[in-house]
Amino acid sequence: MKNFSTKYFKTDIKAGLVVFLVALPLCLGIALASGAPLFSGIISGIVAGIVVGALSGSQLSVSGPAAGLSAIVLAAIATLGSFEAFLLAGFLAGVIQIILGFVKAGVLSNYLPSNVIEGMLAAIGIIIILSQLPHAVGFDEMHEGDYWSVNAAGDHQIFVTLADTINFIHPGAVIVVLVSLAILIAFLKVPFLKKQSTIPGALIAVLAGIAINETFKATGSSLAISQDHLVNLPVPESMNQFFSQFSFPDFSQILNADIWVIALTIAAVASIETLLCIEAADKLDPLKRYTDTNRELKAQGVGNMLSCLIGGIPVTSVIVRTSANVNSGGRTKVSAIAHGVYLMAAVIAIPFLLNLIPLASLAAVLLVVGYKLASPEKFVHMWKNSKKFQFIPFVVTIVAIVFTDLLVGVGIGLAVSVYFILRGNVKLAYFFKKENHKEGETINMELAQEVSFLNKAAIKQTFAHLPENSKIIIDATNTVYIDYDVLQMIKDFVNEGSKEKNIAVELIGFRKEYKVENSATHVTSVMSDNGKPVSPNSVTNGTKVPSNILKVSELAMD
Repeated sequence: MKNFSTKYFKTDIKAGLVVFLVALPLCLGIALASGAPLFSGIISGIVAGIVVGALSGSQLSVSGPAAGLSAIVLAAIATLGSFEAFLLAGFLAGVIQIILGFVKAGVLSNYLPSNVIEGMLAAIGIIIILSQLPHAVGFDEMHEGDYWSVNAAGDHQIFVTLADTINFIHPGAVIVVLVSLAILIAFLKVPFLKKQSTIPGALIAVLAGIAINETFKATGSSLAISQDHLVNLPVPESMNQFFSQFSFPDFSQILNADIWVIALTIAAVASIETLLCIEAADKLDPLKRYTDTNRELKAQGVGNMLSCLIGGIPVTSVIVRTSANVNSGGRTKVSAIAHGVYLMAAVIAIPFLLNLIPLASLAAVLLVVGYKLASPEKFVHMWKNSKKFQFIPFVVTIVAIVFTDLLVGVGIGLAVSVYFILRGNVKLAYFFKKENHKEGETINMELAQEVSFLNKAAIKQTFAHLPENSKIIIDATNTVYIDYDVLQMIKDFVNEGSKEKNIAVELIGFRKEYKVENSATHVTSVMSDNGKPVSPNSVTNGTKVPSNILKVSELAMD
């Protein structure tokens, strides 16, 4: 297939192993939080990895059962009265998602500003850290999926659990998590370990956790971690028992109105979460590739149909798995598919071995993933590289997600972002002029007087559909304001995106505040002293800068 590449095959296979280690407890925990059989979480993880991974247009996104759907699934099973009836609703939700893909509903993701997406990533990172701290010290009352639940007193379950954790600290779990964290940090900081790419640090951390706890058990130490704090997979004793774990939809309830209401709800929430995560995955992509969101909706639809057809719970693109994939070196969809294969092989061949893994070791892996998503450097970057109408929505999105839920938080952040933009900028049209392209002809993109994030979709689609070996001139002669999102997208396209298709890029009329550079020359202005725009090919020291290697850097606004 065209989207498959063997260039990164070795690193993708290893990244898939790390994602597998992250996904395993999530699949089990979300199934438990959803009121579904534990095995259904594994089924959905396998289908999401292999089927959705193969059909998806995203090279980095990893799908699986999502925390954001757990409350919906729990309520749906209770409403419908049986798991089999719920499976029918999930199956129909997949059909609806496929229809959404064909009507091109995926375009909605292009209208999400980057500050909201960055805020979502940081908030997910904070939630991962908060949710894993109890596991790290041996207190596992709350499972993945309960992040946003509220108890009878109106307190968020995640904060109640953190308070209770103080009274249930298990010394053995603390030792395991500290050793696991030390190993993971060593693989990130020690030059020798950082450079080696044969064995992932997460695997060593998990194996070390198993070894430590088995030593505690063998010596009869009180530090031994009990089975309640280890991975707990079902272990079938025969093939008949293994296949008995699969369930099938109750198609006799196809006319039940509640089935269709739940199907529409699941399709809407799963699609929105997928589009949010795909947009975030594209931002995490070191190669700056764009994903066809309509194709992604179709892939998710097929995945949900198949998952629910054989007893799995609904799936979406999941940022936790995706970020773990990127941070572990994954660069193509091979890593997502590999993680699904690992899940399938593990539950068939070695469930008893997986049940030796302390949740504290897996918590250490997730703590590192969460820190990378919500590192202090990201806050500093957003503060230094944006004005208040970028930074404030970023912070509001984080706080809203942590204290409400993913969709509500993103909605609040989006509303604040739109408010600042509408207040500060008058929206003018975006003009794009493209001749009937023939080989060798130049494509002209003329930016409007003011370019906001609402123009992001048109510019992004232009970049995505440029023909190979072409030349584009991005003309900002008449532009007095360019939104930070658009500036960053132009930077990413010129730095990385244009190289893949060998596209020559020429920037004209950008103000002196925007810096342009290449490997040999640092161009501080693409505007002449008299204020007239000049081609970047003729700027600085009389040296002609080839347009196909121009890099836009340190983009800033007034």
